[in-house]
Amino acid sequence: MHTVWKGSISFGLVNIPVRMFTATEERDIRFRQLHKECHTPIKYAKMCPHCEREVDASEIVRGYEYEKGHFVMIDDSDLEAITPETRRAIEILDFVDLQEIDPIYFDKSYFLSPQETGEKAYALLRAAMEQSGKIAVAQVTMRNRQSLAVIRLYEHCIMLETIYYPDEVRPVSQVPALPEATVTLAENELKMATELIGNMTIPFEPAKYADEYRSELQSLIEKKLEGQEITTAPTVARANVIDLMQALRESLETTAGQGASPVKLEPEATPAPPPAKAKPSKKRATSSKKEASPPTKTTTGTATSTSTSTTKTLRRKKATPV
Repeated sequence: MHTVWKGSISFGLVNIPVRMFTATEERDIRFRQLHKECHTPIKYAKMCPHCEREVDASEIVRGYEYEKGHFVMIDDSDLEAITPETRRAIEILDFVDLQEIDPIYFDKSYFLSPQETGEKAYALLRAAMEQSGKIAVAQVTMRNRQSLAVIRLYEHCIMLETIYYPDEVRPVSQVPALPEATVTLAENELKMATELIGNMTIPFEPAKYADEYRSELQSLIEKKLEGQEITTAPTVARANVIDLMQALRESLETTAGQGASPVKLEPEATPAPPPAKAKPSKKRATSSKKEASPPTKTTTGTATSTSTSTTKTLRRKKATPV
């Protein structure tokens, strides 16, 4: 696996040096777009529809479209002033029960493994979390973005999952045409539906499920390859400086008597304010710029006119008596 981040888990006064690895991957089969005539992969140029020319990367600046056609300009210095401090630490804030966090909050999963000096502390945190049955709510900064996350156990591995902030989860009240919770239901129909759910309930076995479309598509590609239906396009580790037991004792003394209650994350019940107009996605922006490419200027008419004029002149000269 490729290491995507290095840092430490900040657990009271204990720092556990860890490495981060992406835990999931998309297995979709992706296609390239080719020119039908020569099968060369298509490139997308960044065009300015006003200047009618391709734009170099050095000429591109950032702008936030707050109204149609009106932008607030943002430069690198503006972003540097508010970029969160790059702390190579996963800071644990609280411990909660997993059941308190609805799955709608979960975003991206990462495996965490100890660096060279963190095996014992890693194992200790893993055992303590397993015994308590709790998961940790934490904050981490990756790629200049501060994310909320949870730390939990997956088999015998500690993993980190980034989660959405509450204001990033849309309220259910915005969903149209939902039936009321007080809808009257026939008792016998409800009983049959409940029995059906019971009949279909089995232990979850992930290996049982597969992407059948992807398998069929992969088989199709392999058959085409076997039939030669192919084409070729032209040519530093961080050490613990505090004794582990001492750090644990001091952390317990610091948190003793605080009586913090678990944090329960729930979607907001009130409607969110109207969303600001977002910056067009890269794909849509590329498509619109492609459509705005300047028309090809033709010179056929000019060339034909010049040729005709020259022919008439030669004929007049030939017809003139000497």
